[in-house]
Amino acid sequence: MIQIRDLHCFTVDVCAEDAAVVERVKDRVRERGRQWWELEASKGAAWYLHCQAQQSLSFIAAFNAIQLRMLIRKGIPPQLRPRIWLFLSGAAKKRSTVPHSYYKDLVDAVRDKTTAATRQIDHDLDRTFPTHPWLSSPAGQQTLRRVLVAYSFRDSRVGYCQGMNFVAGLLLVVMKTEEDAFWMLAVLLENVLLSDTYSDNLYGCHIEQRVFKELLRKKCTRLALHFEAMDFDVSLLTTEWFLCLFAKTLPSETTMRIWDVLFNEGAKVLFRFALGILKMKEEELLPMKHADELVKVVQDFARRSFDPDVLFKVAFDKVGSMTMQTIDKHRRKQQPAVMAELAGRSQRIM
Repeated sequence: MIQIRDLHCFTVDVCAEDAAVVERVKDRVRERGRQWWELEASKGAAWYLHCQAQQSLSFIAAFNAIQLRMLIRKGIPPQLRPRIWLFLSGAAKKRSTVPHSYYKDLVDAVRDKTTAATRQIDHDLDRTFPTHPWLSSPAGQQTLRRVLVAYSFRDSRVGYCQGMNFVAGLLLVVMKTEEDAFWMLAVLLENVLLSDTYSDNLYGCHIEQRVFKELLRKKCTRLALHFEAMDFDVSLLTTEWFLCLFAKTLPSETTMRIWDVLFNEGAKVLFRFALGILKMKEEELLPMKHADELVKVVQDFARRSFDPDVLFKVAFDKVGSMTMQTIDKHRRKQQPAVMAELAGRSQRIM
């Protein structure tokens, strides 16, 4: 094994084969960056910022929107991600509805306050991406802390939930400024992801796990039946995927590529990529009889998924059709069962 730095400065231990893959991905990212710059030269600076804003049904507007979607699926260049994510996600619009000093005023107002959320945040800082030189530094940890504490006071109903630290940490790596990372975190929790995903009882997360199991039965039937036969609950794997948005599971560039699409196409892509990971290992998993062996195989495969294009090909070409309307329909179907389950837990605790 050798130790290298990936495209976003995370230290990773890899074999020679994986190191070569990382270098190829770096070259591909640079090449795709040139394609974006060429489009800027031909279509005008920041042409992509106008695609969704246009109400016109003209051929040119429709073509630009389709071209943008295809480009995003191939990856946004790291230099353009901050600006494009702010636009695509709605974070820039959300920030524009409050006073310019909102984030600074919030940070100043909560600076010396202590809550259960701030204590848990302090506990988790050292465990958040220790292989990244800046995030593991005192300056990086204090920046991450400010973002998480500020959000815990912005939405005290959510406060802080483990998993948010990895999401916010990766947002800081991409966005560069803590205020931009804060607004990206806000739009994720308030608009992109299902409501209450990070609430005290993880209500939204429980719904997503049930929806995923339904989709698994439909799209990977043999694997779903195998899991049921061995009494394996797939949420042992996927809960972390959905709470951390793959940030703790996949290599950094692969995760960021998924987030590129997440901010443009919505939370349905989380299901698509979760299914893609399991579909890629389906034949290897089917003969397995022990849960710990199964989990290790999937986790090792995910950790080594340095080439996003390989996962993207399966997720978009082999998983099949998936719309937000379908996801929302499944969510509504699962709500009563989740509410009953959580109510039962509360009664047992009392």
